[in-house]
Amino acid sequence: MTAPIPLRLRPLEIGDLLDETFRMYRRHVLLFAGLSLVLAIPGAALAGYSTFALLSTFLNAANADQAPDLASLTPTLVVVGIGFVLNVLLYPFTQGAVIYAACESALGRPVTLWGVLGYVVRRYFPILGFLVLIALMGILFCLFPLWIWIGVMWVAVLPAMFVEKLGLGAALGRSWRLVEGRWWRTFLILFLIAVLWYVVRIALGAVLFIANQLLVIVASSYLTVAIVGGAGEVIYSLATPIVQIAIVLIYFDLRVRKEGLDLFQQAQRLPQAPQPA
Repeated sequence: MTAPIPLRLRPLEIGDLLDETFRMYRRHVLLFAGLSLVLAIPGAALAGYSTFALLSTFLNAANADQAPDLASLTPTLVVVGIGFVLNVLLYPFTQGAVIYAACESALGRPVTLWGVLGYVVRRYFPILGFLVLIALMGILFCLFPLWIWIGVMWVAVLPAMFVEKLGLGAALGRSWRLVEGRWWRTFLILFLIAVLWYVVRIALGAVLFIANQLLVIVASSYLTVAIVGGAGEVIYSLATPIVQIAIVLIYFDLRVRKEGLDLFQQAQRLPQAPQPA
């Protein structure tokens, strides 16, 4: 298997970073899209099942002019609860797998699906700890601007954890130092990436709209909603790598600007001087 070409490190202007994000996605589309699709299936199954079960129960009760039988919802709620827990446990994979794959690709290392999943398993608890910390911070602070400020300061935590083999605490401090002094630029890049992500989701939503129009002809309305809802989770997952690849590029760009990482890369490529006899 031929190793991928490493990322050419250089200071990236905002437009260059956005271009490089899509270029890297296209270059490894099967890997990035495959990871996102596979990891989206459990959430899609849960969304489709819960939508179908709940809608069918309430609509059948409404058609019969009766109150919904809440006892019959118990199995559905149990399945939804179990599915929710499983999706939470899978969240480190959905957030960490593509970021790790993008880091390895940027370093010029061969990446495989099983290699990525195996690495995330080994670093599962630090990744989970970071995601739980972000969630708790959003709940406890109840101050959206403060949550955004700290979230931007920690944008490079996972890339630092993967590339530099750091623990969670060290990665938090490392990201903070990298972003310090460049918060507004980093925030602007993330904002533009979020806008692009939303635009891509709208474009993918056109596929769901067409599917909805075709399915409603041959299936009941609530079955159509369930199928389209589950399929939407899978299709929308194709937009997720855009954000995750951009986070990796932000990390390398910050290291180039603060530490001259591009100069170190160039020095490694220079031919070695001959040793004196």
